[in-house]
Amino acid sequence: MSEVGESAARALLRRLAVEQAESRVPSLSAAVVRDGRMVWYGGRGQVDGGAPTPETQYRLGSITKSMVAVVVMRLRDEGALSLLDPVGKHLQGTPFGEATIAQLLSHTAGLTAEPPTAWWERTPGVPAEELIGLLGPETSRHRQGRMFHYSNLGYAMLGEIVARHRGTDWLQALQSEVLAPLGMDDTTPRPRAPHATGYAVHPWADVLLREPEHDAQAMAPAGQLWSTPADLARWAAFVGGDTGEVLHPDTLAEMREPAIVEDGDAWSGGYGLGLQLLRAGGRRLAGHTGSMPGFLATVWADPAERLGVLFMANTTSGVRGTLLTDLLAIMAEHEPRLPEEWRPVHADADLLALTGLWHWGPTPYTLRVLPDRGLSLTPVRGTGRASRFVPQEDGTWLGLDGYYTGETLRVAADHLDLNTFIFTREPYDPQAPVPGGVGEWSA
Repeated sequence: MSEVGESAARALLRRLAVEQAESRVPSLSAAVVRDGRMVWYGGRGQVDGGAPTPETQYRLGSITKSMVAVVVMRLRDEGALSLLDPVGKHLQGTPFGEATIAQLLSHTAGLTAEPPTAWWERTPGVPAEELIGLLGPETSRHRQGRMFHYSNLGYAMLGEIVARHRGTDWLQALQSEVLAPLGMDDTTPRPRAPHATGYAVHPWADVLLREPEHDAQAMAPAGQLWSTPADLARWAAFVGGDTGEVLHPDTLAEMREPAIVEDGDAWSGGYGLGLQLLRAGGRRLAGHTGSMPGFLATVWADPAERLGVLFMANTTSGVRGTLLTDLLAIMAEHEPRLPEEWRPVHADADLLALTGLWHWGPTPYTLRVLPDRGLSLTPVRGTGRASRFVPQEDGTWLGLDGYYTGETLRVAADHLDLNTFIFTREPYDPQAPVPGGVGEWSA
């Protein structure tokens, strides 16, 4: 299926075909999502003697984590827990009870990456109580909050927290609260037909080895789920902002905020609350990668352009990480998004009187009116502390982003008071309350 132009469709399919052939992938599916809908799908290789389709299942691997995180955030929004709560408040008996829920979500709790069991991805799992009983002092490998350290174990614990709050297992909570409302009925804990078989491809010969698949039990929230390109396209739309009734858009935006940088000074990759983050080609993407024995998958969404991309493959390794960013680049080249049409909006006279030039000390700022009585305050020279503000019932404005996020803007007769910072019409107005009484400008 394709709702993109012929040249874009051909370029997308060629990039997919090159990846499948050069990386020796038994089968490879990819899709593009635009404005909440899958507009292009491509499949290469073979599944049971035929080409894969949007309804062919593959394992999601760690994309499962993002879905579990949504249930945790729903619990937060309901008031059942706080992101600052220590784990021990909700899950007794662990040796890392002082780590917070937010740290588990962002992989900053300092926990070991893997559970103290046999290789969990390739052996049958154990129940949660048994897993918790195996945890000891060595479970913590780093000081809490110090650094990013990916932890599959941490998400097993989050799944158990969900289960205890909902009085059911994590999967039933996820299915009823997230998957079913989003129409993701083909996302399941075990495979259903038609599904791809997971393979390892021999490094030096074009032969395959079938990989194992089982119920990971306590570790399942870290990577159990199977899904289809069609369902994963719906998830890409969700991550991009089409949340339906599942999550408030502000909560999803919070999940997409960087909680930790994953790759140091480069800052091309990071992690939010259950979502991986990537900066590539001038875009800020949110989503997640996934791998389990015999399978790879990745989904990225660009909320700014309401564009998403994904791939699913039945190989243990080999798909290049540039595949999806290349698909995004193809879309940008062949079908760039048009800007929204400018349209005038109503603005009350009292707000129009505030517009124009203001000064923070000697630094000039421009104040503009936004829709719904919002305001923006931006440095004239383009560098500095820019923020948008939304009106409050008490006549003040609340900072929406930037340095002044959450801070209060008050409007007086002759100045603006932004969390004690005074903005005046003239640089260092001597009549302003702070600093007030400054001297004359001189050469």
